[in-house]
Amino acid sequence: MGTVHARSLEPLPMGGPDFGALGEEAELVEVEPEAKQEILENKDVVVQHVHFDGLGRTKDDIIMYEVADVFKAKNLIDVMRKSHEAREKLLHLGIFRQVEVLIDTCQGDDALPNGLDVIFEVTELRRLTGSYNTMVGNNEGSMVLGLKFPNLFGRAEKVTFQFSYGTKETSYGLSFFKPQPGNFERNFSANLYKVTGQFPWSSLRETDRGISTELNFPVWKTNHTLKWEGVWRELGCLARTASFSVREESGHSLKSSLSHAMVIDSRNSSILPRRGALLKINQELAGYTGGDVSFLKEDFEFQLNKQLIWDSVFSASLWGGMLVPIGDKPSSIADRFYLGGPTSVRGFSMYSIGPQSEGDYLGGEAYWAGGLHLYTPLPFRPGRGGFGDLFRTHFFLNAGNLCNLDYGEGPRAHLQRLAEYIRWSYGAGIVLRLGNIARLELNYCFPMGVQSGDRICDGVQFGAGIRFL
Repeated sequence: MGTVHARSLEPLPMGGPDFGALGEEAELVEVEPEAKQEILENKDVVVQHVHFDGLGRTKDDIIMYEVADVFKAKNLIDVMRKSHEAREKLLHLGIFRQVEVLIDTCQGDDALPNGLDVIFEVTELRRLTGSYNTMVGNNEGSMVLGLKFPNLFGRAEKVTFQFSYGTKETSYGLSFFKPQPGNFERNFSANLYKVTGQFPWSSLRETDRGISTELNFPVWKTNHTLKWEGVWRELGCLARTASFSVREESGHSLKSSLSHAMVIDSRNSSILPRRGALLKINQELAGYTGGDVSFLKEDFEFQLNKQLIWDSVFSASLWGGMLVPIGDKPSSIADRFYLGGPTSVRGFSMYSIGPQSEGDYLGGEAYWAGGLHLYTPLPFRPGRGGFGDLFRTHFFLNAGNLCNLDYGEGPRAHLQRLAEYIRWSYGAGIVLRLGNIARLELNYCFPMGVQSGDRICDGVQFGAGIRFL
Protein backbone atom coordinates (compact mmCIF):
# COMPACT_ATOMS: atom_id res chain seq x y z
CA MET A 1 0.00 0.00 0.00
CA GLY A 2 1.71 3.16 -1.19
CA THR A 3 1.72 6.54 0.55
CA VAL A 4 2.08 9.86 -1.32
CA HIS A 5 2.85 13.25 0.26
CA ALA A 6 0.38 15.69 -1.27
CA ARG A 7 2.78 18.61 -0.98
CA SER A 8 4.75 17.18 -3.89
CA LEU A 9 2.94 17.66 -7.20
CA GLU A 10 5.36 15.55 -9.27
CA PRO A 11 3.56 12.72 -11.10
CA LEU A 12 4.40 9.17 -10.17
CA PRO A 13 6.65 7.21 -12.55
CA MET A 14 4.58 5.41 -15.16
CA GLY A 15 6.51 2.19 -14.70
CA GLY A 16 5.75 1.95 -11.02
CA PRO A 17 8.01 2.71 -8.04
CA ASP A 18 11.73 2.55 -8.78
CA PHE A 19 13.55 0.39 -6.20
CA GLY A 20 16.94 0.53 -7.90
CA ALA A 21 18.89 -2.21 -9.73
CA LEU A 22 18.11 -5.85 -8.88
CA GLY A 23 20.89 -8.16 -7.76
CA GLU A 24 21.42 -11.77 -8.91
CA GLU A 25 19.47 -13.13 -5.95
CA ALA A 26 16.46 -11.14 -6.94
CA GLU A 27 16.13 -13.11 -10.18
CA LEU A 28 14.73 -16.04 -8.17
CA VAL A 29 12.03 -13.84 -6.60
CA GLU A 30 8.79 -13.35 -8.45
CA VAL A 31 7.56 -9.76 -8.08
CA GLU A 32 3.81 -9.35 -8.30
CA PRO A 33 2.85 -6.25 -10.35
CA GLU A 34 0.99 -3.58 -8.44
CA ALA A 35 -2.22 -3.71 -10.40
CA LYS A 36 -4.01 -1.24 -8.15
CA GLN A 37 -1.17 1.28 -8.51
CA GLU A 38 -1.53 1.15 -12.29
CA ILE A 39 -5.26 1.83 -11.98
CA LEU A 40 -4.59 4.92 -9.85
CA GLU A 41 -2.03 6.27 -12.29
CA ASN A 42 -3.91 5.71 -15.54
CA LYS A 43 -7.60 5.84 -14.63
CA ASP A 44 -10.04 7.97 -12.70
CA VAL A 45 -10.07 7.73 -8.93
CA VAL A 46 -12.63 8.46 -6.21
CA VAL A 47 -11.85 10.11 -2.86
CA GLN A 48 -13.94 8.03 -0.47
CA HIS A 49 -12.85 9.38 2.91
CA VAL A 50 -11.11 12.43 4.38
CA HIS A 51 -9.70 11.93 7.86
CA PHE A 52 -8.27 14.43 10.37
CA ASP A 53 -5.76 13.44 13.03
CA GLY A 54 -4.85 15.83 15.82
CA LEU A 55 -8.05 17.88 16.16
CA GLY A 56 -8.81 19.15 19.64
CA ARG A 57 -10.99 22.23 20.06
CA THR A 58 -11.50 22.89 16.32
CA LYS A 59 -15.06 22.28 15.12
CA ASP A 60 -15.71 19.94 12.18
CA ASP A 61 -17.78 22.39 10.13
CA ILE A 62 -15.03 25.02 9.79
CA ILE A 63 -12.53 22.51 8.36
CA MET A 64 -14.96 20.69 6.09
CA TYR A 65 -15.51 23.93 4.14
CA GLU A 66 -11.78 24.04 3.41
CA VAL A 67 -11.42 20.41 2.23
CA ALA A 68 -14.69 20.05 0.31
CA ASP A 69 -12.97 20.37 -3.08
CA VAL A 70 -10.84 17.30 -2.39
CA PHE A 71 -13.91 15.11 -2.98
CA LYS A 72 -14.27 16.61 -6.47
CA ALA A 73 -10.88 15.33 -7.68
CA LYS A 74 -11.06 12.89 -10.63
CA ASN A 75 -7.52 11.52 -10.93
CA LEU A 76 -4.47 11.05 -8.74
CA ILE A 77 -2.70 14.22 -9.82
CA ASP A 78 -5.91 16.17 -9.24
CA VAL A 79 -6.20 14.66 -5.75
CA MET A 80 -2.65 15.71 -4.95
CA ARG A 81 -3.24 19.24 -6.24
CA LYS A 82 -6.53 19.77 -4.42
CA SER A 83 -5.10 18.29 -1.24
CA HIS A 84 -2.21 20.73 -1.43
CA GLU A 85 -4.66 23.61 -1.94
CA ALA A 86 -6.72 22.43 1.04
CA ARG A 87 -3.56 22.34 3.17
CA GLU A 88 -2.81 25.95 2.25
CA LYS A 89 -6.37 26.97 3.16
CA LEU A 90 -6.11 25.25 6.54
CA LEU A 91 -2.84 27.01 7.33
CA HIS A 92 -4.39 30.32 6.21
CA LEU A 93 -7.00 29.96 8.97
CA GLY A 94 -4.27 30.71 11.51
CA ILE A 95 -5.29 27.94 13.90
CA PHE A 96 -2.76 25.22 13.03
CA ARG A 97 0.98 25.18 13.60
CA GLN A 98 1.52 22.38 11.12
CA VAL A 99 -0.55 20.49 8.53
CA GLU A 100 0.67 17.31 6.84
CA VAL A 101 -1.25 15.52 4.07
CA LEU A 102 -1.13 11.82 3.28
CA ILE A 103 -2.89 10.04 0.42
CA ASP A 104 -3.52 6.31 0.72
CA THR A 105 -5.38 3.64 -1.16
CA CYS A 106 -8.73 2.94 0.47
CA GLN A 107 -9.03 -0.19 2.62
CA GLY A 108 -12.01 -2.02 4.09
CA ASP A 109 -15.16 -3.73 2.98
CA ASP A 110 -16.52 -0.65 1.22
CA ALA A 111 -13.28 0.13 -0.60
CA LEU A 112 -13.59 0.69 -4.33
CA PRO A 113 -10.87 -0.56 -6.71
CA ASN A 114 -9.98 3.07 -7.45
CA GLY A 115 -10.82 4.51 -4.01
CA LEU A 116 -8.52 6.82 -2.04
CA ASP A 117 -8.36 8.08 1.53
CA VAL A 118 -6.90 11.51 2.29
CA ILE A 119 -5.52 12.05 5.79
CA PHE A 120 -4.74 15.49 7.22
CA GLU A 121 -2.41 15.33 10.23
CA VAL A 122 -2.71 18.68 12.03
CA THR A 123 -1.12 20.31 15.06
CA GLU A 124 -3.25 23.01 16.65
CA LEU A 125 -1.82 26.22 18.03
CA ARG A 126 -1.71 26.56 21.78
CA ARG A 127 -4.58 28.36 23.45
CA LEU A 128 -2.32 31.30 24.32
CA THR A 129 0.61 32.50 22.24
CA GLY A 130 2.90 35.49 22.62
CA SER A 131 4.95 37.46 20.15
CA TYR A 132 7.64 40.12 20.07
CA ASN A 133 8.68 41.90 16.91
CA THR A 134 9.60 45.22 15.39
CA MET A 135 7.57 47.07 12.77
CA VAL A 136 8.44 49.75 10.23
CA GLY A 137 5.92 52.44 9.36
CA ASN A 138 6.27 55.52 7.18
CA ASN A 139 9.60 56.87 8.44
CA GLU A 140 9.07 55.47 11.92
CA GLY A 141 9.78 52.26 13.78
CA SER A 142 8.15 50.52 16.72
CA MET A 143 8.48 47.59 19.07
CA VAL A 144 5.38 45.39 19.31
CA LEU A 145 4.43 42.98 22.09
CA GLY A 146 1.38 40.80 21.62
CA LEU A 147 -0.74 38.13 23.28
CA LYS A 148 -3.07 36.05 21.13
CA PHE A 149 -5.87 33.58 21.90
CA PRO A 150 -6.24 31.72 18.57
CA ASN A 151 -9.23 29.56 17.69
CA LEU A 152 -11.00 30.73 20.80
CA PHE A 153 -14.36 29.03 20.19
CA GLY A 154 -13.21 26.43 17.67
CA ARG A 155 -14.13 28.28 14.46
CA ALA A 156 -10.98 30.36 13.81
CA GLU A 157 -12.01 33.21 16.11
CA LYS A 158 -9.13 35.21 17.56
CA VAL A 159 -8.68 37.63 20.45
CA THR A 160 -5.50 39.72 20.41
CA PHE A 161 -3.95 42.15 22.86
CA GLN A 162 -1.16 44.29 21.44
CA PHE A 163 1.15 46.92 22.87
CA SER A 164 3.29 49.05 20.56
CA TYR A 165 5.99 51.54 21.52
CA GLY A 166 7.40 53.58 18.67
CA THR A 167 9.44 56.60 17.79
CA LYS A 168 6.34 58.73 17.21
CA GLU A 169 3.44 56.66 18.49
CA THR A 170 2.53 54.50 21.49
CA SER A 171 -0.59 52.36 21.48
CA TYR A 172 -2.33 49.39 23.00
CA GLY A 173 -5.51 47.66 21.98
CA LEU A 174 -7.76 44.66 22.30
CA SER A 175 -9.33 43.13 19.19
CA PHE A 176 -11.71 40.30 18.32
CA PHE A 177 -11.68 38.64 14.88
CA LYS A 178 -14.30 36.29 13.44
CA PRO A 179 -14.18 34.86 9.88
CA GLN A 180 -17.11 33.41 7.98
CA PRO A 181 -16.83 29.60 7.71
CA GLY A 182 -15.85 28.67 4.18
CA ASN A 183 -14.88 32.23 3.23
CA PHE A 184 -11.99 33.47 5.35
CA GLU A 185 -11.75 36.75 3.41
CA ARG A 186 -15.25 37.65 4.62
CA ASN A 187 -14.76 38.49 8.29
CA PHE A 188 -15.81 40.74 11.16
CA SER A 189 -13.60 42.43 13.74
CA ALA A 190 -14.06 44.72 16.73
CA ASN A 191 -11.33 46.83 18.33
CA LEU A 192 -10.87 48.73 21.58
CA TYR A 193 -7.78 50.93 21.63
CA LYS A 194 -5.79 53.88 22.92
CA VAL A 195 -3.20 55.62 20.72
CA THR A 196 -0.88 58.49 21.66
CA GLY A 197 1.01 60.09 18.78
CA GLN A 198 3.48 62.92 18.43
CA PHE A 199 3.58 65.06 15.29
CA PRO A 200 6.61 67.35 15.52
CA TRP A 201 5.95 68.99 12.14
CA SER A 202 2.77 70.44 13.70
CA SER A 203 4.00 70.74 17.32
CA LEU A 204 0.99 68.55 18.11
CA ARG A 205 0.29 65.68 20.48
CA GLU A 206 -2.85 63.59 19.99
CA THR A 207 -4.38 60.92 22.21
CA ASP A 208 -7.20 58.80 20.79
CA ARG A 209 -9.39 56.48 22.85
CA GLY A 210 -11.85 54.62 20.71
CA ILE A 211 -13.80 51.61 19.58
CA SER A 212 -14.33 50.40 16.03
CA THR A 213 -16.02 47.60 14.14
CA GLU A 214 -15.09 46.37 10.66
CA LEU A 215 -16.67 44.12 8.07
CA ASN A 216 -14.40 42.87 5.28
CA PHE A 217 -15.72 41.10 2.20
CA PRO A 218 -14.66 40.44 -1.40
CA VAL A 219 -16.81 41.28 -4.41
CA TRP A 220 -15.54 39.84 -7.71
CA LYS A 221 -11.96 41.17 -8.01
CA THR A 222 -12.37 43.86 -5.35
CA ASN A 223 -12.03 43.82 -1.56
CA HIS A 224 -14.27 46.05 0.54
CA THR A 225 -14.16 47.25 4.14
CA LEU A 226 -17.10 48.84 5.97
CA LYS A 227 -16.11 50.48 9.24
CA TRP A 228 -17.70 52.38 12.10
CA GLU A 229 -15.45 54.22 14.52
CA GLY A 230 -16.18 56.18 17.64
CA VAL A 231 -13.17 58.00 19.10
CA TRP A 232 -12.58 60.51 21.87
CA ARG A 233 -9.71 62.72 20.75
CA GLU A 234 -7.53 64.89 22.94
CA LEU A 235 -5.24 67.36 21.18
CA GLY A 236 -2.44 69.23 22.90
CA CYS A 237 0.75 71.12 22.17
CA LEU A 238 3.98 69.20 21.83
CA ALA A 239 6.16 72.20 22.67
CA ARG A 240 5.85 75.58 24.35
CA THR A 241 6.73 77.22 21.07
CA ALA A 242 3.62 75.86 19.35
CA SER A 243 1.84 78.43 17.22
CA PHE A 244 -1.45 80.02 18.19
CA SER A 245 -3.21 78.11 15.40
CA VAL A 246 -2.18 74.81 16.98
CA ARG A 247 -3.08 75.99 20.47
CA GLU A 248 -6.49 77.00 19.13
CA GLU A 249 -7.04 73.40 17.98
CA SER A 250 -6.16 71.98 21.41
CA GLY A 251 -8.88 70.35 23.48
CA HIS A 252 -11.29 67.44 23.33
CA SER A 253 -13.56 66.27 20.53
CA LEU A 254 -15.74 63.26 19.82
CA LYS A 255 -15.78 61.79 16.34
CA SER A 256 -18.20 59.14 15.13
CA SER A 257 -17.71 58.15 11.51
CA LEU A 258 -18.72 55.62 8.89
CA SER A 259 -16.17 54.71 6.23
CA HIS A 260 -15.85 52.48 3.20
CA ALA A 261 -12.70 51.33 1.41
CA MET A 262 -12.44 49.50 -1.90
CA VAL A 263 -9.18 47.89 -3.07
CA ILE A 264 -8.23 46.28 -6.38
CA ASP A 265 -4.69 44.94 -6.18
CA SER A 266 -3.06 42.82 -8.91
CA ARG A 267 0.56 43.60 -7.95
CA ASN A 268 2.98 40.75 -7.37
CA SER A 269 4.32 42.54 -4.28
CA SER A 270 3.09 45.41 -2.12
CA ILE A 271 6.61 46.55 -1.16
CA LEU A 272 8.52 46.74 -4.46
CA PRO A 273 6.26 45.42 -7.23
CA ARG A 274 7.49 44.48 -10.70
CA ARG A 275 4.10 44.24 -12.36
CA GLY A 276 0.41 44.81 -11.72
CA ALA A 277 -1.76 47.70 -10.58
CA LEU A 278 -3.37 49.03 -7.41
CA LEU A 279 -6.52 51.12 -7.01
CA LYS A 280 -7.69 52.11 -3.55
CA ILE A 281 -10.65 54.42 -2.87
CA ASN A 282 -11.70 55.59 0.61
CA GLN A 283 -14.77 57.50 1.76
CA GLU A 284 -15.45 58.69 5.32
CA LEU A 285 -18.56 60.43 6.65
CA ALA A 286 -18.30 61.88 10.16
CA GLY A 287 -21.09 63.40 12.24
CA TYR A 288 -23.99 61.41 10.78
CA THR A 289 -23.93 58.92 13.70
CA GLY A 290 -23.17 61.48 16.43
CA GLY A 291 -20.19 63.34 17.80
CA ASP A 292 -19.20 67.00 17.39
CA VAL A 293 -17.05 66.58 14.26
CA SER A 294 -18.75 66.61 10.84
CA PHE A 295 -17.12 66.22 7.44
CA LEU A 296 -17.04 64.19 4.23
CA LYS A 297 -13.62 62.91 3.22
CA GLU A 298 -12.62 61.23 -0.06
CA ASP A 299 -9.21 60.03 -1.16
CA PHE A 300 -7.73 57.59 -3.65
CA GLU A 301 -4.47 55.89 -4.54
CA PHE A 302 -3.48 54.50 -7.95
CA GLN A 303 -0.29 52.69 -8.95
CA LEU A 304 0.75 51.00 -12.18
CA ASN A 305 3.88 48.86 -12.62
CA LYS A 306 5.34 47.57 -15.88
CA GLN A 307 8.39 45.36 -16.33
CA LEU A 308 10.78 46.51 -19.07
CA ILE A 309 13.91 45.16 -20.69
CA TRP A 310 17.09 44.38 -18.72
CA ASP A 311 15.07 43.56 -15.60
CA SER A 312 13.97 47.19 -15.25
CA VAL A 313 10.59 48.29 -13.87
CA PHE A 314 8.64 51.46 -14.67
CA SER A 315 6.16 52.63 -12.03
CA ALA A 316 3.60 55.46 -12.04
CA SER A 317 1.63 56.61 -8.99
CA LEU A 318 -1.15 59.12 -8.37
CA TRP A 319 -2.70 60.11 -5.04
CA GLY A 320 -5.46 62.60 -4.33
CA GLY A 321 -8.04 63.59 -1.75
CA MET A 322 -10.56 66.18 -0.58
CA LEU A 323 -12.15 66.98 2.77
CA VAL A 324 -15.43 68.95 2.92
CA PRO A 325 -16.52 70.26 6.35
CA ILE A 326 -20.23 69.90 7.07
CA GLY A 327 -21.82 72.78 8.93
CA ASP A 328 -20.25 75.99 10.19
CA LYS A 329 -17.41 74.38 12.14
CA PRO A 330 -14.04 74.30 10.33
CA SER A 331 -12.13 71.07 9.81
CA SER A 332 -9.78 69.80 12.50
CA ILE A 333 -6.00 69.64 12.17
CA ALA A 334 -6.31 65.93 13.03
CA ASP A 335 -8.47 65.18 9.98
CA ARG A 336 -6.66 67.10 7.22
CA PHE A 337 -4.23 65.77 4.65
CA TYR A 338 -0.44 66.18 4.87
CA LEU A 339 2.14 66.02 2.11
CA GLY A 340 5.90 65.93 1.71
CA GLY A 341 8.75 63.75 2.85
CA PRO A 342 10.75 60.71 1.72
CA THR A 343 7.61 58.59 1.27
CA SER A 344 5.63 61.08 -0.82
CA VAL A 345 7.09 64.18 -2.52
CA ARG A 346 10.77 63.52 -2.00
CA GLY A 347 13.17 66.40 -1.47
CA PHE A 348 10.86 68.02 1.09
CA SER A 349 10.89 67.43 4.83
CA MET A 350 8.25 65.25 6.44
CA TYR A 351 4.76 66.75 5.90
CA SER A 352 6.26 70.21 5.28
CA ILE A 353 4.23 71.31 2.23
CA GLY A 354 1.21 73.58 2.36
CA PRO A 355 -0.48 75.83 4.92
CA GLN A 356 1.58 76.61 8.00
CA SER A 357 1.67 79.02 10.91
CA GLU A 358 4.88 80.08 12.65
CA GLY A 359 6.65 76.99 11.39
CA ASP A 360 3.87 74.54 12.34
CA TYR A 361 2.24 72.78 9.40
CA LEU A 362 -1.55 72.70 9.62
CA GLY A 363 -2.43 70.34 6.76
CA GLY A 364 -4.84 70.99 3.94
CA GLU A 365 -8.33 70.04 2.81
CA ALA A 366 -7.33 69.03 -0.71
CA TYR A 367 -4.20 67.56 -2.27
CA TRP A 368 -2.76 65.60 -5.14
CA ALA A 369 0.59 63.94 -5.70
CA GLY A 370 2.09 62.00 -8.59
CA GLY A 371 5.29 60.14 -9.25
CA LEU A 372 7.20 58.45 -12.08
CA HIS A 373 9.85 55.90 -11.14
CA LEU A 374 12.39 53.71 -12.91
CA TYR A 375 13.91 50.82 -10.98
CA THR A 376 16.92 49.03 -12.45
CA PRO A 377 19.40 46.43 -11.17
CA LEU A 378 22.60 47.70 -9.60
CA PRO A 379 25.39 48.45 -12.07
CA PHE A 380 27.41 45.32 -12.93
CA ARG A 381 24.87 43.21 -10.94
CA PRO A 382 26.92 42.51 -7.77
CA GLY A 383 25.49 39.63 -5.72
CA ARG A 384 23.22 38.53 -8.56
CA GLY A 385 20.98 35.62 -7.60
CA GLY A 386 21.44 36.39 -3.90
CA PHE A 387 21.68 39.36 -1.56
CA GLY A 388 22.31 41.77 -4.43
CA ASP A 389 18.81 41.19 -5.82
CA LEU A 390 17.36 43.00 -2.79
CA PHE A 391 18.86 46.29 -4.03
CA ARG A 392 17.61 48.39 -6.94
CA THR A 393 18.76 51.62 -8.51
CA HIS A 394 16.00 54.25 -8.35
CA PHE A 395 15.32 57.26 -10.61
CA PHE A 396 12.27 59.39 -9.79
CA LEU A 397 10.22 62.47 -10.64
CA ASN A 398 7.63 63.59 -8.05
CA ALA A 399 5.13 66.44 -7.96
CA GLY A 400 2.21 67.52 -5.84
CA ASN A 401 0.29 70.27 -4.07
CA LEU A 402 -1.66 70.73 -0.84
CA CYS A 403 -4.02 73.59 -0.09
CA ASN A 404 -7.34 74.69 1.37
CA LEU A 405 -10.32 75.33 -0.87
CA ASP A 406 -13.12 77.87 -0.81
CA TYR A 407 -16.16 75.65 -1.25
CA GLY A 408 -18.27 78.60 -2.34
CA GLU A 409 -16.31 78.52 -5.61
CA GLY A 410 -16.89 76.09 -8.44
CA PRO A 411 -14.89 73.01 -9.46
CA ARG A 412 -12.89 75.00 -12.03
CA ALA A 413 -11.59 77.34 -9.33
CA HIS A 414 -10.70 74.35 -7.17
CA LEU A 415 -8.67 72.75 -9.98
CA GLN A 416 -6.96 76.05 -10.69
CA ARG A 417 -5.90 76.39 -7.05
CA LEU A 418 -4.56 72.82 -6.98
CA ALA A 419 -2.58 73.56 -10.13
CA GLU A 420 -0.93 76.65 -8.62
CA TYR A 421 2.41 76.55 -6.82
CA ILE A 422 3.18 72.94 -7.70
CA ARG A 423 6.08 71.46 -5.77
CA TRP A 424 8.16 68.93 -7.64
CA SER A 425 11.46 67.13 -7.34
CA TYR A 426 13.70 64.69 -9.13
CA GLY A 427 16.68 62.58 -8.22
CA ALA A 428 18.22 59.13 -7.98
CA GLY A 429 19.17 56.67 -5.29
CA ILE A 430 19.18 53.09 -4.05
CA VAL A 431 16.25 51.02 -2.77
CA LEU A 432 16.57 48.05 -0.40
CA ARG A 433 13.65 45.63 -0.07
CA LEU A 434 13.31 44.09 3.39
CA GLY A 435 11.38 40.99 2.35
CA ASN A 436 7.65 41.70 2.34
CA ILE A 437 7.89 43.86 5.46
CA ALA A 438 9.16 47.27 4.34
CA ARG A 439 11.62 49.03 2.09
CA LEU A 440 14.42 51.53 2.62
CA GLU A 441 15.37 54.34 0.25
CA LEU A 442 18.50 56.47 0.12
CA ASN A 443 18.05 59.19 -2.51
CA TYR A 444 19.81 62.31 -3.67
CA CYS A 445 17.04 64.85 -4.25
CA PHE A 446 16.67 68.11 -6.14
CA PRO A 447 13.55 69.93 -4.83
CA MET A 448 11.94 72.40 -7.23
CA GLY A 449 8.94 74.74 -7.09
CA VAL A 450 9.66 75.54 -3.44
CA GLN A 451 7.23 78.02 -1.89
CA SER A 452 7.61 80.32 1.09
CA GLY A 453 7.28 78.29 4.29
CA ASP A 454 8.17 74.93 2.73
CA ARG A 455 10.93 72.98 4.43
CA ILE A 456 13.23 71.20 1.99
CA CYS A 457 15.80 68.43 2.13
CA ASP A 458 18.21 69.33 -0.65
CA GLY A 459 20.64 66.46 -1.15
CA VAL A 460 20.68 63.08 0.56
CA GLN A 461 17.37 61.92 2.04
CA PHE A 462 16.62 58.63 3.81
CA GLY A 463 13.20 57.02 3.90
CA ALA A 464 11.71 53.86 5.42
CA GLY A 465 8.18 52.58 5.19
CA ILE A 466 5.59 50.39 3.51
CA ARG A 467 3.70 52.96 1.43
CA PHE A 468 5.56 55.13 -1.05
CA LEU A 469 4.40 57.49 -3.77
